[in-house]
Amino acid sequence: MKTELIIRSNSSDIDFALLRDGKLIELNNETSDNKFSVGDIFLAKIGKVLTGLNASFVNVGYPKDGFLHYHDLGAQVNSLNAFIKKVSTGKYKEFTLKSFQKEADINKDGSINSVLKSGQNLLVQIVKEPISTKGPRLSSELSIAGRYLVLVPFSNRVSVSQKIADPKEKERLKRLAKSIKPKGFGVILRTVAEGKKVAELDKDLQNSLDRWKTMCKRIPNTNTPAKILSELNRASSILRDIMNETFTSIVTNDETLKVEIKEYLQEIYPEKENIVKLYNSDVPIFEKFGIERQIKTSFGKTVSMSRGAYLVIEHTEALHVIDVNSGNRSNKAGSQEDTALEVNLISATEIARQLQLRDMGGIIVVDFIDMHKAENRNKLYQHLKEQMALDRTKHKILPPSKFGLVQITRQRVRPELSIKTTEANPNKNGEVEAPIVLLDKIEADLEKYLLSSNNKKVQLHVHPFIAAYLTKGVNSIRFKWYLKHKKWITIIPRDAYTYLYYRFKSEKK
Repeated sequence: MKTELIIRSNSSDIDFALLRDGKLIELNNETSDNKFSVGDIFLAKIGKVLTGLNASFVNVGYPKDGFLHYHDLGAQVNSLNAFIKKVSTGKYKEFTLKSFQKEADINKDGSINSVLKSGQNLLVQIVKEPISTKGPRLSSELSIAGRYLVLVPFSNRVSVSQKIADPKEKERLKRLAKSIKPKGFGVILRTVAEGKKVAELDKDLQNSLDRWKTMCKRIPNTNTPAKILSELNRASSILRDIMNETFTSIVTNDETLKVEIKEYLQEIYPEKENIVKLYNSDVPIFEKFGIERQIKTSFGKTVSMSRGAYLVIEHTEALHVIDVNSGNRSNKAGSQEDTALEVNLISATEIARQLQLRDMGGIIVVDFIDMHKAENRNKLYQHLKEQMALDRTKHKILPPSKFGLVQITRQRVRPELSIKTTEANPNKNGEVEAPIVLLDKIEADLEKYLLSSNNKKVQLHVHPFIAAYLTKGVNSIRFKWYLKHKKWITIIPRDAYTYLYYRFKSEKK
């Protein structure tokens, strides 16, 4: 398995494309104006306390108040409240919690109005970003994630990821964590901590502890509501969570970002530092790695797969529905049952990719092709679980029903990624302009560009179909332009362009 991270930086945002064996499996975007990301910690102000819902609205600075349920307060919320009051005075500076006297835990079946009062300040963490008309979902059970472990203030608990199956390794990690754990903090050991030495765990813990101290120093001089601790930038958080030996390259078109990533890898995975490369070419980075083309073929209502099979993906208010179709395919399978199993297995692999790529959350119902044999339904179930095991988002899969339906729940913490793949008709009357007219326009604009530009080298960026037409054959249109204008025009196919869009640029020397 080969994993690549391709990062495209623009003036206002950054796009991250994660490729596995050349196939796009995850697409993320980080905008400069995104102030409410999962993991961010805010010093917020409690708004209305709703005893009927046993929850409270919380002002974090978003147009819609955040939502904090009693069960998301955390057992140690009284200790957190007492700590905030002390630190807010500016006189209490023992942020390590060594000498802090903890309060009693709250009753798990208690009422929120016995814990929170309207107008009080509270530290809260975003667990679900604002989606649609809803504000962010919040928790006051804070956690600071590192590479190998998660630091939990006001807790004494030490736990290990359930994905680590070896009981001896679990016990070893627990023992190491207890030996380095600071008083007043709990620790959750992540899956990537498996096999790591105590020195690596301790270094990671100290980094998280430093972030906690930095956050606490900001509390006395902060007017609520305000963000006082940001989650790592998207590039660092992706690398922190999934960086492993399968990564073969990290490519970005931004020099500053390249330096930042190299520095971060020096801390968490120094042996992979040299896989970070700077991309410098006239061909856009997402075009070069085939990402634009994959985006256009992966985000539509219909998703094509191998051997003629395809998926139809529909979205409703309450759930997502995916229909599996065999299409007009032919195969060498011996029976209809074998054909159904083959198509279903191909579809399960693509569905696991689609859920991760689009970041689809909530309830997903998949209508696979009916299979009569229980053993085949079990094969499909196990295969889908194996493919979904690579998904970092929490999820649960139920076995197929006799009707071929599979129900999946997948945690939703961000808005679903939706990319429009259809193109608007360029004419109001519904008729497409004749290609020959487009060529006349391009040639007329080329003459204007050559007259107004002193550059000897010129690029024409066009849709791939138009590019192929302009360069076809020995006596191509481009060659005729060369004879006429005595200048060679470099033609760049652009997957992201619509059919009738083109642009001239001066080629870099």
